[in-house]
Amino acid sequence: MPTEIASPHDIFPHIRIVMGMVIGLGVTRLLSGTARIVQHPGQYRLYAVHLAWVASVLLMLVHFWWWEFGLYAIGNWTFGKYLFIIFYAITLFLLCALLFPDSMLDYTSYEDYFYSRRAWFFGLLGATYLLDVIDTLLKGPEHFARFGNEYLIRTPVFVALCLVAILVRDRRFHIAFVAAALIYQISFILRLFDTIV
Repeated sequence: MPTEIASPHDIFPHIRIVMGMVIGLGVTRLLSGTARIVQHPGQYRLYAVHLAWVASVLLMLVHFWWWEFGLYAIGNWTFGKYLFIIFYAITLFLLCALLFPDSMLDYTSYEDYFYSRRAWFFGLLGATYLLDVIDTLLKGPEHFARFGNEYLIRTPVFVALCLVAILVRDRRFHIAFVAAALIYQISFILRLFDTIV
């Protein structure tokens, strides 16, 4: 007769450690890139939209670590669920790597770099919104229902905006998109994730 090696509540910290390592790499990438800008401010011309996405993705990583505590409620961990969570974290890391590449030698400025890689960046960003739906469902129907109709509207709107951002280079659109994304992100966190429940 098989015996249970560990309870679900013992398994979660193990998964959280691996997830934290990947998220930690992303935070390190963003902070190192920001430190490089401070160390060499004149090396490449800065771009406000790029810096705003750096702030947004950093907030996303910090928030991800906070909201994933909800995985504690999962009673039946499978390798598939574990793999999904790690894949989600890797996607967030790749966003960070796209914001600060290993080398800027082929680019004249962060603006030049940002627009040349926007299809990759916004493709991955749109994917994170879709991955979030699966992540929310993993935590149970009560957790999903907690967000109401707003969540069902928010996700397709942001995915659609990411698709537009892939196709459009217009600076006004990109300024409006990142500003709206940051304002909404902060509002969403304060309204629905201020405390862990």
